[in-house]
Amino acid sequence: MSALLIAHDTLSHIIIAAGEVPTPIDGTPPGAEKFQEVMGWVKWVALGVAVIGIMIIGAKLAIESRRGEGGAHLGSLGTAMAGVIVISAAASLVGFFVS
Repeated sequence: MSALLIAHDTLSHIIIAAGEVPTPIDGTPPGAEKFQEVMGWVKWVALGVAVIGIMIIGAKLAIESRRGEGGAHLGSLGTAMAGVIVISAAASLVGFFVS
């Protein structure tokens, strides 16, 4: 009998707590604007770092092409471009799901 009483008390506490959860008015969760702002900053910083990385890889390709070793860095260029694609896709997907 005491287990039933504990279950009843627990369920009543869950129902009370569920009633206190704020309901979004326009369909966005509370604090979504700040989260999207932070995600925007992170996206632009990550893309800036990726662009700098691509510039460094391009400089290495230009320098080492004179020696005949320029093809060794083409794989890293592909990896950097894949990173740019992942950053852009992640920021777009998170923005889609939050809004």
